[in-house]
Amino acid sequence: QVQLVESGGGLVQAGGSLRLSCAASGRTFNNRAMGWFRRHPGKEREFVAGISGSGGTTRYADSVKGRFTISRDNAKNMVYVQMNSLKPEDAAVYYCAGSRYFLPSAYENPQDYDSWGQGTQVTVAS
Repeated sequence: QVQLVESGGGLVQAGGSLRLSCAASGRTFNNRAMGWFRRHPGKEREFVAGISGSGGTTRYADSVKGRFTISRDNAKNMVYVQMNSLKPEDAAVYYCAGSRYFLPSAYENPQDYDSWGQGTQVTVAS
């Protein structure tokens, strides 16, 4: 497992941007795909974006495709998600997650992740 700490959440106007960061500790970070998930109040956690261990493969939920960009810096043990054109429905608690796999065939299943951060709140004002 890796230890994960998210930051960068906050309040933003609709149409604005935020960049979430996830700091990872642990020697296996470079061997793991990473993901971002979010949870709306009263709902199940949902997949947002994923990136392979090398950073060469990315996947996005349809709801954020074209607006969000996931990236990683393996030298710094960091994962990011740049969120542009934010909508009120993007408001949620966002979680960084470490996958069990380097190059998963799919990124959407939370059961494929064994490390989770504590979450960071994103609020979008309309």
